[in-house]
Amino acid sequence: MKRLQAYKYQLKTNETEERILRRFAGSCRFIFNKALALQQENRAAGNKFIGYVAMAKLLTEWRHTPETEWLSEAPIHPLQHTLKDLERAYKNFFAKRADFPRFKKKGQGDSFRYPDSKQFKVDQDNSRIYLPKIGWLQYRNSRIIEGTAKNVTVSQSGGHWYVSIQTEREVEQPVHTSTSIIGIDVGITKLATLSDGTVFEPVNSFKKHQQRLARYQRAMARKQKFSSNWKKAKSKINKLHTRIANVRKDYLHKTTTTISQNHAIVCIEDL
Repeated sequence: MKRLQAYKYQLKTNETEERILRRFAGSCRFIFNKALALQQENRAAGNKFIGYVAMAKLLTEWRHTPETEWLSEAPIHPLQHTLKDLERAYKNFFAKRADFPRFKKKGQGDSFRYPDSKQFKVDQDNSRIYLPKIGWLQYRNSRIIEGTAKNVTVSQSGGHWYVSIQTEREVEQPVHTSTSIIGIDVGITKLATLSDGTVFEPVNSFKKHQQRLARYQRAMARKQKFSSNWKKAKSKINKLHTRIANVRKDYLHKTTTTISQNHAIVCIEDL
């Protein structure tokens, strides 16, 4: 069977490289918001949904328009993939799988993707990756990449930039060593209760850091908005939020791994 797996690494970037990454992510965000605004205007006028092909032609016009010619500085493939992301978001909305697409904000989920393996190079021996219009970037090589690299996503979180390399490889059909079946009841005061009586308590990472977070927020509120000190204070808050999220994510991964390794079939209620 084919297995798709992503390997995520933290990039080791300098100020110049980070400035380029922010600019490329900003260009993709601009295209997403501009295309979404155009789709909303088109929908309000009673017209049909504008497909990707038509949007891609508009992207070419925007990259050659004097007001937005700075878009040509960004690689074309991530910009095109942004339009595909918007089209997928609309399809999920029409199929009632998701809410209506929303405009993206600066600093929230900044990312861009190279969707084709021909657009990047991975030098695992030297812990570096080549991205068009950026060059070679070093990354923290924490584990070996298995399989053939298919696409690359660059994202920002907690003041750091990361690269996620999705791979594809053939593996044998896994056979679970256990034959047991377990049911899970997800709760509020208890994270999860299993049908065999096992209880997983919530990690409460926010409560543990709540006082420090409030102190950082008060410090930021006393500073002039958008000043250098205000930005430093905001950065501390973002890093603490990232730590809180990472603690929660780590606990959830460990919990789900324990359950899946010990039981062949897991049943959970449909909420």
